[in-house]
Amino acid sequence: MDGERDLRERLVDAGVELVLEGGTASVGLREIARRAGVSHGAPRRYFPTHRALLSAIARRGFEELGARAAAAVDGAAGAREELAALARAYLAFALERRGMFELMFRHELLDGGGQDEAPAGPRLREATLPLLRHVTGLVARCRGEAAEEPSAAVTATALWANLHGIAQLWSWGSLQLALGEPGEPGEPVEPGEPGDGGAGRRDQLIEAALDAHLGPAPR
Repeated sequence: MDGERDLRERLVDAGVELVLEGGTASVGLREIARRAGVSHGAPRRYFPTHRALLSAIARRGFEELGARAAAAVDGAAGAREELAALARAYLAFALERRGMFELMFRHELLDGGGQDEAPAGPRLREATLPLLRHVTGLVARCRGEAAEEPSAAVTATALWANLHGIAQLWSWGSLQLALGEPGEPGEPVEPGEPGDGGAGRRDQLIEAALDAHLGPAPR
């Protein structure tokens, strides 16, 4: 059994490498088998469909994002500061792990509905929902509401959509263009890279998103 699980994990490892190198379109069972050093038919034993394979790869991404988020909020004072720390971790992950970030939220390609992604495999939704639920709880605390209030979930989801848009538009260079960095509007700009010096601007965008959805921070 351990050998079977080890092989399954090797196949997922190969898929993660492919996603990070070339994005979702680069992931195929044949290339994963080649990288894992197994026969072309071996992945089908664990991933009967391409959707199941992509779901297993995406789950790794959510696990990594969850670990980064947990480290980012360590020592945060209060719900709003924790939300800001989570947002910074989210944007950093998006810029550093672009192919994975793209895959993780392509639920038309993934099995996010609660079914096993493969025999004896973990369910993708078990990795996707905890972070959003945590954000919902923090939003509720900021607004003085119960986490079960529908409005808290709506606000948390809208905030997530706002942050996701910031991450995507920054990776494309669109926000740098809009903000006049590194060139003036109309001049070509390179997409933002990790450590590109734009962290201060991204922090400003995060604060603006929090203000828009939660109201200005107490002074």
